Amino acid sequence: MRVAVVGATGAVGQEILKVLEARNFPLSELRLYASPRSAGKTMVFRGEAIPVEPLPEGPLPVDLVLASAGGSLSKALAPVWAQGGALVIDNSSAWRYEPHVPLVVPEVNRERIFQHQGIIANPNCTTAILVMALWPLHRAFRAKRVIVATYQAASGAGAKGMEELLRETHRYLHGESPVAEVFAHPLPFNVIPHIDTFQENGYTREEMKVVWETHKIFGDDSLRISATAVRVPTLRAHAEAVSVEFERPVSPEAAREVLAQAKGVEVVDEPLARRYPMPLTASGKWNVEVGRIRKSLAFENGLDFFVVGDQLLKGAALNAVQIAEEWLKGP
Repeated sequence: MRVAVVGATGAVGQEILKVLEARNFPLSELRLYASPRSAGKTMVFRGEAIPVEPLPEGPLPVDLVLASAGGSLSKALAPVWAQGGALVIDNSSAWRYEPHVPLVVPEVNRERIFQHQGIIANPNCTTAILVMALWPLHRAFRAKRVIVATYQAASGAGAKGMEELLRETHRYLHGESPVAEVFAHPLPFNVIPHIDTFQENGYTREEMKVVWETHKIFGDDSLRISATAVRVPTLRAHAEAVSVEFERPVSPEAAREVLAQAKGVEVVDEPLARRYPMPLTASGKWNVEVGRIRKSLAFENGLDFFVVGDQLLKGAALNAVQIAEEWLKGP
């Protein structure tokens, strides 16, 4: 298996390399591509220094492309890579909403991997983390309405977002006024209810991605979903407070039992022992954490819960590698 990582020097690209190595992904050759300013650097993989190459405009000499280099680049070049014979697993938003492109979280809709036409899309990180907890509950109790409030880390804006949070926190702590370049406002000691661009309906595109992508991944447009996306001053791992109304009767005990059996999910739900999902404990973890599972006070057949997942892993790099692993296994 000849593999290319496009956008190898970015935050997600670096995580992809770590995941490929940690999971012992079967490859015979690894090519690393990035922008011309990164070309000539080397990155270490399995003890070997591999040069970073400038990205050519034509096909890549590989079987699999793991792309994380932005939507406009993927929109232009992913078809070229696919026509050259490679399967493209794309981390950007470029292909998520195309009807012919599968949008995949393997624990939810693995079968869609084998319906690709050369390109498979990775969902938005917020959606990926949500559906890991929501899908097993939806399958067991049939969700009708979902309300989500997110607490999204600086890592959602990539390496530059994390750098800005650290740099501007340092400025604040040394008596200087923090400034914002990556984010809409200074992020240190602040929360910002604004991620991505505002749409005509008053929601941001980040909030609508949760709606559009959950519908596509579940294959069900009837599920009513409303989201508020908020940037918070944590480095990595997104948290989400979720309220769900179900068609069937549900209890916290039954929900815990279902989630305990779900792949990729870790139930962390001992509030009296101060054990619940947090970015501090979910960062660097492949599984998403779910806890604070309790009966809703607003919905008759309802639950409230809290889910946290590493935005750079299950929200991006890990999910992409898992899609590739399942593709290799076959239907």
